[in-house]
Amino acid sequence: MTKMDFVTTADGSKTLYNAEIGECYHSKHGAVQESRHVFIKTGLDHYQQRTGASDVAILEVGFGTGLNFLQTAHFIRDKPFQVDYVGIEGFPLPLATVAATGYNETVDAAVWSAYLHHYEAALQQQVQMHERLQFCIAHTLLMDFQTEKRFDVVYFDAFAAIHQPEMWSDAALAHVAQFVKPGGVFVTYAITGNLKRSMKSLGFSIEKAPGAPGKREMLRATKL
Repeated sequence: MTKMDFVTTADGSKTLYNAEIGECYHSKHGAVQESRHVFIKTGLDHYQQRTGASDVAILEVGFGTGLNFLQTAHFIRDKPFQVDYVGIEGFPLPLATVAATGYNETVDAAVWSAYLHHYEAALQQQVQMHERLQFCIAHTLLMDFQTEKRFDVVYFDAFAAIHQPEMWSDAALAHVAQFVKPGGVFVTYAITGNLKRSMKSLGFSIEKAPGAPGKREMLRATKL
């Protein structure tokens, strides 16, 4: 197991530093702030408000600690729509590490307890966390991931390209793009010329959205 150390970010929430990759799992400018801004506000909330969809399928690339899943579960607790959530994670964290993140302070108590209860089972199969939320964590590398499902929203939360360039390659992005429904939204904290060109070539319209603290802009792409 790669050595992991907890780091407290600018908003008081924790992230993990992966010594092998040389990067934290989330922004040092605020782990929870980034999750809520990039993936919930600019991704899920934007998509649901634009479409009025009552069922939303979400694919996350880089499940990690489950922070984005937790914020999603917390966000939908009083919303009238269902979510089918699939996370991709090549190197799942032990339950004890997930439990030590302190994210219980950022979500509803029921969401937190249900997440910990179902976490290990979700690595093996799809689980029903509550009547409007089901999830599974695909324990596989991105390029080995396959599913017949198609998704409305993609949370692309891989480590930065400088540390993990293969996750941002044209081949990796094309692999993800095939799972996105027409009208589906792809969001990520980053925005580069190469990323914009790749997504445009894959049939997406490109938007520069305001970034989370520490980043001026981020990418939101919609499949045409």
